[in-house]
Amino acid sequence: MDKDISYVIALYIRLSLEDIRTDSLSIENQEEILQKYAGTIEEGKNTKILKFIDNGYSGTNFERPAVQELLSMVKEGKIHCIIVKDFSRFGRDSMEVGYFMERVFPLYGIRFISVGDHYDSDSLHGDTGGLSMTFRYLINEFYSRDLSVKSKTAKYIKMRRGEYQSVICPYGYQKSPDGRMEPDKETAPHVQLIFALAGEGNSTSRIIEALFQKGILTPGEYKASKGKAYHDVSRSHHIWQRSTILRILRDERYTGTYIMGKRTVTEVGSHHLRPKDESEWFRIPNHHPALISRELFTQVQAQLVRWKCVKKNTHLYPLYGKVFCGCCRHAMERRAVKKPFFHCRYTKVTPDFPCHGLQIQEAELEDMLYSIFYKQAQLLLDIDVPTNIGTLEKELARQDTCGQEIQKWQDQKRVLYEQLLLQEISTDKYQREKDEIDREINRLEQAYTVLHTKTAQMQMDGETRAAKKKLAQDIRYAGGLTAELAETLIERIYVYPGKQIEIVWKMKDFFMQDIASQEEKSM
Repeated sequence: MDKDISYVIALYIRLSLEDIRTDSLSIENQEEILQKYAGTIEEGKNTKILKFIDNGYSGTNFERPAVQELLSMVKEGKIHCIIVKDFSRFGRDSMEVGYFMERVFPLYGIRFISVGDHYDSDSLHGDTGGLSMTFRYLINEFYSRDLSVKSKTAKYIKMRRGEYQSVICPYGYQKSPDGRMEPDKETAPHVQLIFALAGEGNSTSRIIEALFQKGILTPGEYKASKGKAYHDVSRSHHIWQRSTILRILRDERYTGTYIMGKRTVTEVGSHHLRPKDESEWFRIPNHHPALISRELFTQVQAQLVRWKCVKKNTHLYPLYGKVFCGCCRHAMERRAVKKPFFHCRYTKVTPDFPCHGLQIQEAELEDMLYSIFYKQAQLLLDIDVPTNIGTLEKELARQDTCGQEIQKWQDQKRVLYEQLLLQEISTDKYQREKDEIDREINRLEQAYTVLHTKTAQMQMDGETRAAKKKLAQDIRYAGGLTAELAETLIERIYVYPGKQIEIVWKMKDFFMQDIASQEEKSM
């Protein structure tokens, strides 16, 4: 870096949300201090000052746009000096700040100045400040951690006062003008109905049927009716999902108890969360008006234990996650009985839908699919599709000859240029013959490009044809539908009444392309 030519000073300023209340840390105050200090540095006539400002960002990590821009310019050699108000403005993580000051900045010859800490790397001659600087790093890091704890404590205090923090309330509640949770007059009775039906011993299927008969909108449909179209509800038809019912029945907030602290960040300053054990949850009783009694909630939880399916050592069946109802477009459930079958349970609540009671035996569906695969595979194996190996070899030979011709003309062009340098030919003659050679090279390069494209396509077609043959042979010798074949060929299967099916292929026209081309040649 030549300081006599240009010397660039970077002023880095950071203001977090917690710092807003402190006037001395305002952006204007920091800038004034840094500008004043930069004016005392005399490193050349062409000193340039750049400002990098992160407004509203925490110093616990370096995921800040301005600091990232600054570090990029450092690596490009565009910065000579960095000035900050104090170390905490640059960062509060001692490990990361130390890494930059001890490794990165010395490597790029960067002068680092912290005005408030009376630190100037140039005056320390390679030293990073010793024990006093280390203590300053640690103080900044512990301050950040302490601030995080205090912020969380303040949040708990607000929760205890009933001041709800989340933007979205659970179904059955709404936010009051003062920010508290209060029952939603339209949806709270529906929550109470769901708990009442569950308390009476009704299954989720019976609860869904009761809600449908009463014409009660699903939570998604209700939000959409209020202009909050967060989800696609075109397939809902007022039919509730079993998972939605269970989620409501397991939600303790309906008893008036608010639960927080279910998750925690993996580290200070990180946005990655991990679940916490239920014993570590923070419960706030009487936080908001209850919709149901504690006794009813406890009774329903005991009921849910009896509903819970015990997971057995089941294997993934070949059509796992691929069978859908062709009428309502919902996934069909597989019943793992002696003779497993798929059925559409979504429209079980009403006979008005064409897929009401729709079902198909798993073995029957697999036989149908394998029969389709087998017939197409057999057609492909029986067709004598020319391999074009001889044609490909000829085209590759032509391509090689063309390449040799290009090389020959380029050699002549070099010889011609040498003759010009040795003054064996005139400039006019050189230009005339060079133009002729360039025209010939251009013609040959165009021909080479055409041949190369053609041979590459022929090679790819040959590889594709070989892959098709291999898959067709695998199908013929499989003896039935396997998970590998289903995963390779099928995206989805839609089942319709009358045992009609529609296959959404993963590999469209995998077999029929060669069959069609062979039929065209035979005509």
